[in-house]
Amino acid sequence: MDNLTHSLIGAAIGQTGLKKLSGLAMPTLIVAANIPDIDAACTLYGMQSLEMRRGLTHGPIAMLVLPVMLTGAMVAFDRWQARRGRRPERRAAVRPWHLLLLAYLGTLSHPAFDWLNNYGIRLLEPFSSRWFYGDSIFIIDLWMWALLIGGYLWSRRAEKRGGDWMRRGRVVAAALCAYILGNGVLTGVAKARTAAWVRATHGIDPDLVVASPVPVAFWQREMLWRGGGVHGSRVVNLADGLLPAMFDTATTAPQPIGMDDPRIAAAARERVDVRAFLFWARMPFARHDADGTIVLRDQRFGNPLAGDRFSVRIPAEAAPQ
Repeated sequence: MDNLTHSLIGAAIGQTGLKKLSGLAMPTLIVAANIPDIDAACTLYGMQSLEMRRGLTHGPIAMLVLPVMLTGAMVAFDRWQARRGRRPERRAAVRPWHLLLLAYLGTLSHPAFDWLNNYGIRLLEPFSSRWFYGDSIFIIDLWMWALLIGGYLWSRRAEKRGGDWMRRGRVVAAALCAYILGNGVLTGVAKARTAAWVRATHGIDPDLVVASPVPVAFWQREMLWRGGGVHGSRVVNLADGLLPAMFDTATTAPQPIGMDDPRIAAAARERVDVRAFLFWARMPFARHDADGTIVLRDQRFGNPLAGDRFSVRIPAEAAPQ
């Protein structure tokens, strides 16, 4: 998910009442909810970053170590302010063990929410490089933003007035869980319908069906499938008759996957960017241009709006024979 969502998740955890456990609880939760994204610096490596992101800093070792480091930094910061007489008088006492618990909660929320979209996350890195996908929530979900921002302000308003702000915070957390669960159910239904449609329409038993959530329209999925050496897509509106289809696209006819070209394997042995792309790609396909150029893409990001951010070109003159 985007970092605003991660930050709002940390704040939402605090507003359930957990921020009362220790001084600096809220900043710890918000920083912890974002800290696995320290691997964002690897984007400087361009396409090669695809094999670096959402891996080691999102895996079990990082989940154990990062909260300890963050807690140490927060405790040190509190003591540094106290020594210089700059510690806010209204700040509650910092309780290291309670703060460590909150740091773990915030840090663990990060891979949990990253898992929800179809970009993927390597939850077991470095022990396994397997990717995990939830296929349920778009990477920037405006409905989730609205719920979390509105819920935080609603809870804070009660807190400032001396009301039961914790109850409001827990209502928001429950609503968020219901939204996530509902989207998971919609994804499951969309996958089942699409698999049945592919079998009935094309006589193909798909090897893989992926639900790609779209912006805003949580009731809709762009369904991607592949099997029998071909791939295709269609849009499923799970609220047909109740809510309009948005970002609608025509159903694509089956196209060759094209990944059996031996030049692709040869390029992967020689080029770091090709290897990185193939390591990351969940649904790779190859487009063969008239001039002999091979363009590698992933079905999840094959839309023209994604541009060339998730593609690799193997020029004809550079493609090993």
